[in-house]
Parts: sequence; structure tokens; C-alpha cells
Amino acid sequence: MTKVFIKSIAKTLFVLTIGITISSLVFAHGENKHENEAADFDAVTTEFGSYQPDLEPTKTIEISMADTMRFSPAMLTVKSGDVVKFLVSNEGALQHEFVLGTPGSLAEHAELMIKFPSMEHEEPYMAHVDPGKEMEIVWQFSKAGAFEFGCLLPGHFQAGMKGIITVE
Repeated sequence: MTKVFIKSIAKTLFVLTIGITISSLVFAHGENKHENEAADFDAVTTEFGSYQPDLEPTKTIEISMADTMRFSPAMLTVKSGDVVKFLVSNEGALQHEFVLGTPGSLAEHAELMIKFPSMEHEEPYMAHVDPGKEMEIVWQFSKAGAFEFGCLLPGHFQAGMKGIITVE
């Protein structure tokens, strides 16, 4: 009788452990913001540009993401000083994200996501987009250079889900 009880408890603990593990992977990026939901971000300045809560876009760029692990378009050109509203849509069946950065910062972050897939983060230069949904990012590019965007979900960036932004 005691062995049966112990086996029953062991099975229950196993099922709970699996459920918690799956839940943590599914919600790896925290609560997603969906269409028309405003995000509250503090001002931030990076080497690839900046965000202020009161930025007014001077240009709108539509970007779609697909399960082929590609962005469309994958190459963009903007001018230094442009305030760009990115309208990012997920045309696939998988969750994808659009993250702005430098080539080095994105590659480093993508590697961290493989090691720590349940890492949670939310920044004004990131959009975590569920299938069939869209989000927007407003970002000001303040200096010339070559920057990137990518999907940093485990395996997506490594499969080629990235693009280039040339700031003139």
C-alpha cells in the first residue's frame, strides 16, 4: 500500500514539474502587449538610437515576420534623426519578436536566450508578437551606421531571422 502511495505522489510531482517547465517556456518573454496596447517605457538611449515617451514618428515602416524565419523587408534605410514607427506583424503560427540592436548585442542576446529560454525582458526597442497579431515600436535613429533587427527567440536568430538597418 505504501509503495502505491509513493508512486502516486511521484507521478503527481512529475506531472506538476512538466507543467511548470512548459509554462515557463511558453511565457518566456512575460506578458505580451498586443494590438493597440500602449506600453509604458522610460526614456532610453543606446548606441543604435533612443526612445522618449513623447516621440512623434516622421516615417512609418511595415515589417512582417514569418515561420520561414524571415522578415520582410529584411533591409531598411533611414536617415539620422528619423523617428520611425515600426508596424510589426506576425504572419506565422509561431510567436516571433522584433528587436533592434547592434550586430554584436543581438548575437550576444540570442546566445543568452538559448541558454536561458525563460529570461523575461521588455524594452522599448522590442516587440514580442503572437501569431496573427501586430505591434508597433517608435524609435529615433540618432547616428549614422549599420544596425540590425532580429528575432531572438531560441533558434530563430540562428536560422537567419534578422535584418539590416542602414542609417545615413
